[in-house]
Amino acid sequence: MIRDLSAVLGSAHRAVLFRYLAALCGYAVAQGLAVSLLVPVLGDLLGGDTGGAARWTGWLAVAVLITLGAHYVQAMLGFRVALVILTTLHHRLGDHVAALPLGWFDGTTVGRLTRMGTKSVLSIAGSCAHLLQPLVTGVLTPATVVVVMVFLDWRLGLAAVVCSPLILLAARVSVRLLNRMDEIDDAAGVEASGRVLEFARNQPVLRAFGRTTDGYPPLEAALKEQRAAARKQVWMAVPGMLLGGFAVQMCFSALIGVGASLALDGAVDPVELVALLALVARFAGPLAEVGEFAAVVRMARNDMGRVRAVLDEPPLPEPERSTPVTEPGAVEVDRVRFGYPGRRGEGPGDVVLDDVSFTVAPRTVTALVGASGSGKTTLTRLIARFFDVDAGTVRVGGVDVRDQTTAGLMEQLSLVFQDVYLFDDTLVGNIRVGRPDASEADVLEAARLAGVDEIVERLRDGWETRVGEAGTSLSGGERQRVSIARALLKDAPIVLLDEATAALDPENEAYVQRSMEALRERSTLLVIAHRLSTVTAADQIVVLDEGRVTEVGTHQELMVLDGRYARFWNERHRALGWRIAVDTS
Repeated sequence: MIRDLSAVLGSAHRAVLFRYLAALCGYAVAQGLAVSLLVPVLGDLLGGDTGGAARWTGWLAVAVLITLGAHYVQAMLGFRVALVILTTLHHRLGDHVAALPLGWFDGTTVGRLTRMGTKSVLSIAGSCAHLLQPLVTGVLTPATVVVVMVFLDWRLGLAAVVCSPLILLAARVSVRLLNRMDEIDDAAGVEASGRVLEFARNQPVLRAFGRTTDGYPPLEAALKEQRAAARKQVWMAVPGMLLGGFAVQMCFSALIGVGASLALDGAVDPVELVALLALVARFAGPLAEVGEFAAVVRMARNDMGRVRAVLDEPPLPEPERSTPVTEPGAVEVDRVRFGYPGRRGEGPGDVVLDDVSFTVAPRTVTALVGASGSGKTTLTRLIARFFDVDAGTVRVGGVDVRDQTTAGLMEQLSLVFQDVYLFDDTLVGNIRVGRPDASEADVLEAARLAGVDEIVERLRDGWETRVGEAGTSLSGGERQRVSIARALLKDAPIVLLDEATAALDPENEAYVQRSMEALRERSTLLVIAHRLSTVTAADQIVVLDEGRVTEVGTHQELMVLDGRYARFWNERHRALGWRIAVDTS
């Protein structure tokens, strides 16, 4: 754990950690020496040598003062290390996760990160601040007592040395039992955390289908499994604790038996034996707690391992400086091949995009058309470098996206996706995400073009209305308008729109279409579109089928080809005339 913690904290905080460990070891040794001084004090008192007892008491007082000082120093350093862990781990996790490719995220990621940012980090900080101290003193203090005991009476000292491995073996067994259960408990906790978040975020859907009063079975099952794992953990802890206590008591009894045997043989003075047995009791006491504290620290070590595993995930590599853009607003996809992590392979079924090539000229509109699963959304994500391609090149502004920093690439792009996420902030605050330093006039103009001003007129608090987490107080179309306003405010050379008008009512669609016209005047648009009006107005249409480009051209050119696009157009055009007929017979 210490090695992992040192690596995670880095050179900036490593010195504090090692100072804490040094102070902790010093305190444990000082405590052992102070306890050992009780032997000569008791020996002289019981032997009637009050002068000698007084002198030893003076040394004992000095040792106690030193121990108290060491205790204060290690406690303060422990709290400092805990605070460093809390701040450093949260910052490092946040910064690192933000740099990971989106392919790293899956259905369990949110639950795991939530649990990691709360339980795991608190467990690691708490173990360093509070549990390392009794664990270290539980080992080093008895070890110091044993060393002193060897000098006072080598036979009792040897007996204590022989007993020590038995106690440590019992502690090790206890730790292993709890460690095995900790893995089960963590998996159950991750699942429960994910289900709780899912339950909270999807209340509209659950309520629409009446899944609130009767409960949500996946959440209930996850919580039930978590409770079962917790009960198993308790039951696994009991045998370990009993085993550790039994080992300590057995060793303590053995040491008393050895001392009594030596006293009966006259090898040890009874008065000296009483003092030595007091020291033996101090030897056994801390060891009795080692197994319990070691098990908890081991669980914190497991948490540290999980944090380290996330931090060891490689982010997308990027240069220190971006290569200067040569063609502002241009996009080129050159012989790209790509498969999502976990789906990659040599067979064609494992590949999402295969040998895809097309170019998008500046200040033009390109529509991506194809069936669901043909790779349209994947293409927009590769252009934004959510992932790296397996083969080929994606160029933005005339430069390979891998030769640009994340900040440099994102300066050229605005992204408008179908699933819009709004922060629990005001309408103005959510629009300003596009360009935080924008003037009020620019924000209002972007809002006007996207139709957000019409939303504001209907809200009691106007522009200062908070939209709730994920924008739950707004409709889907209204959230889409705010997202478009962000893109307008950012004024990036290239705008990627992923089905921005899908499932919108006519009013919201009209506002979004008006916004797209405004974007078209200033930016390059790459649009995933199903609306016929959007497709026909495009300067270029790229038709995808099973991860390959099958046709490229304008609407008129592709209709003349009478290929896949023409069939797509005819099917959509016929669908416009569909009506639900009522049988009146």
